[in-house]
Amino acid sequence: MDNEQVIIFDTTLRDGEQSPGASMTKDEKLRIAKTLEMLKVDVIEAGFAMASPGDFDAVKSIAKTIKDSAVCSLSRALEKDIDRAAEALKPADRGRIHTFIATSPIHMQHKLRMTPGQVLEQAVFAVRHARNLIDDVEFSCEDAGRSELDFLCRIIEAAIDAGASTINIPDTVGYAVPHQFGHTIAQLIERIPNADKAVFSVHCHNDLGLAVANSLSAVVNGARQVECTINGLGERAGNASLEEIVMAIRTRKDELNVTTGINTAQIVPASRLVSGITGFPIQPNKAIVGANAFAHESGIHQDGMLKHRETYEIMKAEDVGWHANRLTLGKLSGRNAFKTRMSELGITFADQEELNEAFARFKVLADKKSDIFDDDLQALVSDVRNTTPREKYQLVDLQAYSRMGTMPEAKLVINIDGEATEVRSQGDGPVDAIFKAIETIANSRARLALYNVSAITSGTDSQGDVSVRLEREGRIVNGSGADTDIVIASAKAYINALNLLESDHSKTNPQTGNV
Repeated sequence: MDNEQVIIFDTTLRDGEQSPGASMTKDEKLRIAKTLEMLKVDVIEAGFAMASPGDFDAVKSIAKTIKDSAVCSLSRALEKDIDRAAEALKPADRGRIHTFIATSPIHMQHKLRMTPGQVLEQAVFAVRHARNLIDDVEFSCEDAGRSELDFLCRIIEAAIDAGASTINIPDTVGYAVPHQFGHTIAQLIERIPNADKAVFSVHCHNDLGLAVANSLSAVVNGARQVECTINGLGERAGNASLEEIVMAIRTRKDELNVTTGINTAQIVPASRLVSGITGFPIQPNKAIVGANAFAHESGIHQDGMLKHRETYEIMKAEDVGWHANRLTLGKLSGRNAFKTRMSELGITFADQEELNEAFARFKVLADKKSDIFDDDLQALVSDVRNTTPREKYQLVDLQAYSRMGTMPEAKLVINIDGEATEVRSQGDGPVDAIFKAIETIANSRARLALYNVSAITSGTDSQGDVSVRLEREGRIVNGSGADTDIVIASAKAYINALNLLESDHSKTNPQTGNV
């Protein structure tokens, strides 16, 4: 049988953002969208346009910018949601409205408080309305994994007749197991008379650790679109991981008889970018993109690898982008070379001033660190955009003192609305002292929920990438900072998080976007 292509639908920017603390600014979403386009993702779900003005702006900006991937917005099965999604998608070369309604008895009764007949009627209305506004409409049966098969057949048949060209079967709460989920997909395709007029899709959550297995079981049984996220990001235990889905299909095409159009060499760069922006570190033993994914510690494994690589490796590290973090620039590189390489990474600058600031910081970094890699450049851009004149707090100077047997102390100069203020504090360590000093003037009342430090590249001169998560009154933000000095990076990350708390750049995750 000829290999058929599976459509890869990435929802990192929508469902992935629903992870507490993973909210992204419009600029960050745009950077990730450009990387997904380089990855050759078929469909990018850019957000939930009705959720907030910020989400609307992000969807619209991505729709204007992305040319090679379809751009999608989620919407509930409500006229106002669909109209808002269509408006945001107007600039897109290829736009898609993804509308959904719950179909399980528990959701219909307790959440929607609608009868099955009312749900079916609303679904048909929503699909028809969306189809009048855009050519490409996807319909999802929320909580399909716990829905009755007969009702799924009825509502899907009606949705296809109304104009839906993609039908998504989500396992919203991660309840399914592979053999059962695959059987459900096969039954739906077999029993629905007009099933041949739509692409069947799956969107699996990972509550039982089975999201990838369930997705692949669905593919074996006829699904030809998989909805997934970079690093498996998503609410609760996350979603099916894009990198695992893609590499499973590529590595086991002998069994699965399908393929994807993904540029796999961009997988690791995309993974690192999403991790850096969200502040969610990648566990070392994470399949495909973890630091240990291609490491061999066992003497037996090492011996086998030296004799013949395929004894213990089923895929090549280079194929997913490991070792592709190439040395690009040095301290003698000029502005044009810098701008060109940034453009190749999908990074553009809003104006000449932002380019000048980024280039100046690049030169400072190049004096400290002899080898500049792509990951360094990504971190540098994040750092530039985390410190703009519009923000309330800005780090001007920092001194930290730590010695065995003495109490660590920090002294900082911070601009608050343009006015310099000096603060000092002691703490259990230099980072603790810095955070306490900042809080003496910020008095944010925020709880430090996460502090994480990781190396951006290898070597003792690597930049430290610091993530700080703050929580206040139900609002969660992630701050980030990078520097060759991890103490300075920590201060930058904390101040970035404070600025996010003071701004409207991040949003409380909507509770209406579950699929």
